[in-house]
Order: sequence, then C-alpha cells, then structure tokens
Amino acid sequence: MAKPTRIAVIGGDGTGPEVAAEAVKVLEAVAKLEDFSFELTHLDWGGDRYLKTGRSLPEDGLEQLRAFDAIFLGAVGHPDVAPGVLERQLLLDVRFALDQYINLRPVKLFPGVETPLKDKGPEDIDFVVVRENTEDLYCGAGGVLKKGTPDEVATQSAIYTRKGCERCIRYAFEYCRRRDNPKGKRLTLVAKTNVLTIGHDLWWRAFQEVAREYPDVEADYNHVDACCMWIVKNPEYYDVIVTTNMFGDIITDLSGIVQGGMGVAAGGNINPEQGGVSMFEPMGGSAPKYTGQGVINPIAAINAMSMLLDRVDQPKAAARVLTAIQQVTATKMKSMSAGKMGYSTSEVGDLVCEVL
Repeated sequence: MAKPTRIAVIGGDGTGPEVAAEAVKVLEAVAKLEDFSFELTHLDWGGDRYLKTGRSLPEDGLEQLRAFDAIFLGAVGHPDVAPGVLERQLLLDVRFALDQYINLRPVKLFPGVETPLKDKGPEDIDFVVVRENTEDLYCGAGGVLKKGTPDEVATQSAIYTRKGCERCIRYAFEYCRRRDNPKGKRLTLVAKTNVLTIGHDLWWRAFQEVAREYPDVEADYNHVDACCMWIVKNPEYYDVIVTTNMFGDIITDLSGIVQGGMGVAAGGNINPEQGGVSMFEPMGGSAPKYTGQGVINPIAAINAMSMLLDRVDQPKAAARVLTAIQQVTATKMKSMSAGKMGYSTSEVGDLVCEVL
C-alpha cells in the first residue's frame, strides 16, 4: 500500500487560514474520488506566534519542514508586525533553506473571470512564468553606511551564479517541452542585457548554451520593459517565460492582474530534485480587513492545491480540481472580488467539491 502523502499546512495570517481550509476541503474530497491517502500537519506559524514569541516559526522549524512531501501556505502578513519580518522568515528563509529554486506561476484566465484587457479571453491568456527563486537581490548582500544622516549610503547587490542560472533555465526548457500548447513551444528569456551587462550577460550566455540541447523549443528573448508591455498588449504571444528573481516578482504580479486578480492566481516554490520539498500558495496577501468575514475568494488557494497535487504525483487529481475550478468560475461565481462572489468563502469551496 502506498505511503500517505505528508503535507504541512501553514494557514498563516489574516484570511490565510480561511482559504487554506477550503483548499484542504477540496483535497479531502478529491482524495476520496481518486483513492489516495494523505496526512496533514497544521502548523500555527505566522504573525500571532511572532508577537508571542519573537519568532514566526520555531528554531527547528526549517528542519521540521524537511520531513514533509509538500507544504501548503495560506498567507503571510500581519498588521502588527513590521513589513518584511514575516516575509523573510516564512517565505525567503524557507525558499533558501529548502533550495526551492524555482517559482512556478501559471498565468491562465479561467472561463467567467474578467480580465482588464479588452477583447482578450481564456484562449489568449495561458502562459507560465518560471522565476529563479534563490538568487538576485533577494540574497541580502549589501549594507548601510551613516544611516539616518544626510550622507547615508545604501547598497544591495544582485548575485547570480552559473549554477543558479543554468538550473532554472534547464527546468524552464524541460517544462516548455512537456507543456501541451497548440500554439507551439516557445521559451522566452526575460532580462535586461542592454543595461545589466554583467549579471544578465551570464543569464544570456547560459540560455544560449542550454538552448542547443532543445532544438524542439524556440529560444526567444525580451527585455523586461518590452515584456511588460507585451503581456498587456499581446499576452497570447507567450508560452513559457524564464526570468530572474527580481524581474519575475514584478512580471508575475502584473500577470496576476491580467488573469483576473489575486483571487485566482496561485504559485509554487519548487525544489525539483528527487526528495525536494516544495511549497504552494495563493498569490494574494493576508487581506486582514476581511479576516473572519467569510467573504475572501478561495479559488487561488484551491488552484494552489491543484499545483501541489501535481507535484506529489497525483496528476489526475490535480487535473480534476483544475477542471472543477473552471466550471465554478464559469457557471456559478458573479465576481472574483471579496464580498462580491455571490457566495461565501466556504460556499465556494463546497461548489468546487460538488463539481468534482
């Protein structure tokens, strides 16, 4: 008998626990239908714990996470904790410690979901961003001199390694090769080689060298500013994008709005290696003003659970959840905005379960 999949659930802050509960509800439903087992461990890590103990997770928290097959995160962000503290401990530290070197962001417009782009539909907005997740400006290299004085100097350095660039690029080529896209297979490197001529030259050279191993995939390039314009003007151009950590952070938020807002956008922090532990989350924040009201949209969290299922070798269950989500957005929900869905948070979760 197959061992149960071990999943850590970190509800986190604000409305995070509410959307996480709906994702777990859908997981339980699809597990019965597809006949697989799992074990959940709920971890009370986040802002409330930080305010009580001075840490958002225990000292051995990162080591604890290594014992799981996957992690599900609801949201990070507490109004009583300074910005950046929880994000560092519950996002960046986990990504670095578990070597989750890929941030995977499917950008797919679901039926019935409004996009701010005129005359664009689900057939136009369906691409994937592969973002490098453990280097660049996020390494924290730099410092401050004469802080708080008129002569203050602040530096923060972007760090790129050949290993970091190549493994991200290779993952993107492999992903593009596997992806079922009737428009063809195109991988677009997004960088700024005309200005960032040192670090992004490394990305460019690594991309060109790896591309020779994938003759079936068209190797394409955009400057980041051009890419931002084209995502808005012609999103149908893109198949898979591979980019740096900083640029990927910006591009994926722009793409989230293009696909209908943070209520539907989901992502994964992936360690693709054998035995690697990956973490999945909705892209929206903790939305503390809606906490406890039952009005927040759980579709992004359920979408993230679909991604988690695919990662833990349950592709049929993942596809089943994704199909159910799209039926609910197409036929049931009035809006993706909090309080305007026509249903409560838990009712949306129930609808997805019914369609399953």
